[in-house]
Amino acid sequence: MARIAAISSSPSSTSRTDAVLGTVTDSLTRTGHSISPIVLRDLPADALLRADTNDADVAHAVQTLTSSDAVIVTTPVYKASFGGLLKVFLDLPQYALQGKAVLPLATGGTPAHVLVVDYALRPVLSSLGATHITPGWFVLSQHVAIDADGAVTVDDASGAPLREVTDGFAQAIARLDPVVRQHVAVA
Repeated sequence: MARIAAISSSPSSTSRTDAVLGTVTDSLTRTGHSISPIVLRDLPADALLRADTNDADVAHAVQTLTSSDAVIVTTPVYKASFGGLLKVFLDLPQYALQGKAVLPLATGGTPAHVLVVDYALRPVLSSLGATHITPGWFVLSQHVAIDADGAVTVDDASGAPLREVTDGFAQAIARLDPVVRQHVAVA
């Protein structure tokens, strides 16, 4: 079983980005992985902007990231780039992704932003030492429905590829470490 840090970088608690993250983490939990959420909007903004890693909440988030076996990074897309909240957090831990599999996921309102995963987010993740950045996915906001009870439905146009990249991520985790590999069940 791998310890997976799941970074939620949407400033909204009712975001489609978080809904997509929940879909992925639910799938990985069912296969035996342990998920540790890092919800960036809950961290003190002042401490983040000052890069204050002595702040208890920020230090805990960084420790969660560095002690994980793998990382899921989610972001809404704003003005053709990943969110500033994510960038501010990723600037804190140098080489925090070294030795880890990373799954990049993004959501946005138009297909024009589909390249953000590969041309904006992936280079930043690589600079943090990610061993294996698995193929990610861009989910159109219109493909995610959240009903009044909070139940999430992802349209099959994004749902099927999302399942594929999630399975690929689980396989990448299994390849990284023989100890983790013994405990990973790939769906």
